[in-house]
Amino acid sequence: MPDAPHIAPSRTRSPREDPDTLARTLPGGHEDGRPFRPRRVLLTRAARDWPMAGRVAERAAAMGAEIVELAGDRITGLKDDDPRTEYRRAKSTLAVTVASAGAMRPQPIPPSADWRFDLATGCPAHCQYCYLAGSLKGPPVTRLFVNLPEILEHLPPLSGQGRITSTNADRAGEGTTFEASCYTDPLALEPLSGCLSETISWFGERSDDLSLRFTTKFAETASLEAAVHGGRTRVRLSVNAEEITRRFEGGTAPLAARLAAMGRLARAGYKVGLTVAPIMPVEDWEGAYDRLFAAASAALPAGADVTVELITHRFTPGSRDVLLGWYPATGLEMDPAVRTVKRNKFGGRKYVYPAPLMREMRATLEGQAAARLPGAQLLYWT
Repeated sequence: MPDAPHIAPSRTRSPREDPDTLARTLPGGHEDGRPFRPRRVLLTRAARDWPMAGRVAERAAAMGAEIVELAGDRITGLKDDDPRTEYRRAKSTLAVTVASAGAMRPQPIPPSADWRFDLATGCPAHCQYCYLAGSLKGPPVTRLFVNLPEILEHLPPLSGQGRITSTNADRAGEGTTFEASCYTDPLALEPLSGCLSETISWFGERSDDLSLRFTTKFAETASLEAAVHGGRTRVRLSVNAEEITRRFEGGTAPLAARLAAMGRLARAGYKVGLTVAPIMPVEDWEGAYDRLFAAASAALPAGADVTVELITHRFTPGSRDVLLGWYPATGLEMDPAVRTVKRNKFGGRKYVYPAPLMREMRATLEGQAAARLPGAQLLYWT
């Protein structure tokens, strides 16, 4: 086996510096993966006329949150010179706002789906590898868009216009696919907003070929199980080796709870899936991922419609700087010296695992997935 970067064993840290403990004790962080409980809810002026805003304010107030009605539509009061203070403040805040015309315009999102649209941006979880660190600017506040009817109006004209499932013979049965979790975890916001179950029902009641996809690290699915989904939604559970979920995914549901939620949704008639991400060569990674696939198989009912997506860990110089500001004591490997640089057409850099290791991990995980989940469709490795 070639030399490979791996996650070092945990060292003893005081609670003050341990990023896992910090994530659990931050306002809005939840050791058992319960849904988001913000300390503050900021209601923008434009959002207050939408029914969802009132619903969010009422439910959040019942949880003990401070409800702040902003004079305008700008989100303020989050920035701080200390990145840890800014992080804590933003992560404990929910901004209720209206998606702009530009934000409502769906965008291509290969290799997951034809298009992406956003119910929100930002995520209340505390994952130390968070991909949003390199994608969203400013403090990591979660912004919920309450003008859902306007957002959904932009989707039907795109029927048949995508390049991932619309024109792919292997995935044509999915129809025109729309990804709702590119910049958020929508299930985390469902108890406050109801926006995810409303979106699922909107897709489920249609007569065209539109279908919905999202992935989540949360497990409270009662409202989804009761929704009229019509077989038009695929719910993927974001999962990983147990060591990774335990050490680096603060404020999310435990792995066993996620797999149990996947089983419940499959029994409720949903198409389901595993988003295995971010794959890392932890100690005994071969055994760790085989155990993951075995546990997933045990959680699923016979005949479940299952997909598998395999996504390796990568980072950019910018996301690395942001994440180290948020989690200065992290044990997550982000060393450019042991990675391979990949450049995009604009000159941007990202650091991935060396090619020999990538080939070995791919062959191993694809083989394990096929053996443990023989009826599952492997969508891609990246």
